[in-house]
Amino acid sequence: MLVYISLLRGINVGGNKVIKMADLRTLYESLGFAQVQTLLQSGNVVFSSDLTDADDIAKRIEASIEAQFGFHSTLFVLTVEDLIAVHDQNPFAAQSDVDPSKLLVTFLHAPLSETVIAQYHAKHDGPEIVKSVGKALYIYFPDGMGRSSIDRNRKLPQIVGTGRNWNTVTKLRDMVLKAVGEG
Repeated sequence: MLVYISLLRGINVGGNKVIKMADLRTLYESLGFAQVQTLLQSGNVVFSSDLTDADDIAKRIEASIEAQFGFHSTLFVLTVEDLIAVHDQNPFAAQSDVDPSKLLVTFLHAPLSETVIAQYHAKHDGPEIVKSVGKALYIYFPDGMGRSSIDRNRKLPQIVGTGRNWNTVTKLRDMVLKAVGEG
């Protein structure tokens, strides 16, 4: 069986699109997934499957969520390699002055083009530092996320993603390594 990580976009935020993690685990198990574990209340799920097509897995889960809970939530399904690459390619890792609690990773379905990255930077003039690597956008908020205007500014139609803070990314990586027997 292969280990996967799924990240649901926009659930349990401000009382909207509410899914209890126990119900989410039950839904995954009903789809035939094994060793289902959740992390936090934001729709982070580590699970195993015999299926090999991450896009097909995402479509199945999205359709089941919509049928059971009555709303659509875009889903990002990552392989172990995908998640480890996002963790290991952190462009801020070597900077000792970067506080990991102020680092956000936005997971994307596809890498951003240089044009979109330029548009993104043109809409922003704050102290935040934005770096794109593969299918991940790393955003460092030196003054904290709560004070930043970047969330409004970064909404470009070409960017559809789901964000996780660095501590969550690290915890997911640790869960995945344990699930594949390396942790």
